[in-house]
Amino acid sequence: MAAPDSSLPLSTKKENITPISSKIAELNESRSELLGRIQSLKLDLQGWRSKLDTQVKVYRDELSELKKTLNVEVDQLRAEFQDLRTTLQQQQEDVTASLRNLGLQDVSGDVKQAQSLEAKIEEIDKEEQQVLPEEDNSKVAES
Repeated sequence: MAAPDSSLPLSTKKENITPISSKIAELNESRSELLGRIQSLKLDLQGWRSKLDTQVKVYRDELSELKKTLNVEVDQLRAEFQDLRTTLQQQQEDVTASLRNLGLQDVSGDVKQAQSLEAKIEEIDKEEQQVLPEEDNSKVAES
């Protein structure tokens, strides 16, 4: 094997070594900067995730409250419709009884009036039943 080249002066060897060591130092510094940036980005990502989780929780809570409010209002409307239905039926019975007492009852007119009121009541029932499946679907979707 050949011996190291002793023909090169010692100063040339030092000059060759110096640029390499400066390059290594430069690369180490660059590596440190990149690691610092990566760490900073990781911290930013954790903060972002935390904020996002908080915001999602707030929105879920708000939606839950809105749902509860909506359900309460729907129940109130159902109760009001039921009261109206009961009142209409009572009024129909009262009118029929009054006409009977007065002897002025027109049987064919009462039948038509009763059918009309029954049709209105059935319409209200259908409207309520259309609202119910939508609520049931929303409950299934939440589960």
